Amino acid sequence: MYSLAPSWPSETTAAAGGAVGKLRFDPMAMLPFCGYNMADYFKHWLQVGTKTDNQKNCPKSSSSTGSAATKTGRFMWPGYGENSRVLKWVFDRLNGTAEAKQTRHRLPPHHATSLDTNGLQINAAKISQAITSVDVAGWREAVPQIRDHYAAFGDRLPNELATALDALESSLN
Repeated sequence: MYSLAPSWPSETTAAAGGAVGKLRFDPMAMLPFCGYNMADYFKHWLQVGTKTDNQKNCPKSSSSTGSAATKTGRFMWPGYGENSRVLKWVFDRLNGTAEAKQTRHRLPPHHATSLDTNGLQINAAKISQAITSVDVAGWREAVPQIRDHYAAFGDRLPNELATALDALESSLN
């Protein structure tokens, strides 16, 4: 499993400066608010995962593509209050009652029926395809951008992140 959280993009906001709505690499949208080098922040959280005697009790990694859009540009998942359904799946995974499917770089729900879609008017087949597919071309395009993003942290960037990015790039070939 790759550690990609530090490369998650977000749209700029008034707090971040620049053109609002422009996509930028800003881990958890925290760069404008963090009072110290984010590479140290990354290193801290990477170390947290190694400080337990019982790896079995560590949180399971999860990922979903809630922002996947159709060809017409409409989001497939309704978002907002309905995101609690995705959180329910995350907690069900932690309790061992829901499954994830390993893809090249994430662990999304096994299929759309893993999510509680009761009462929603969504296309389960399209959701299943979106949450379990990998946009290889999109990731290939993103890798150099992530490398540029990581370069901003200089020598303080934890080696694990560069190694994970190399592994992701290899998996795309």
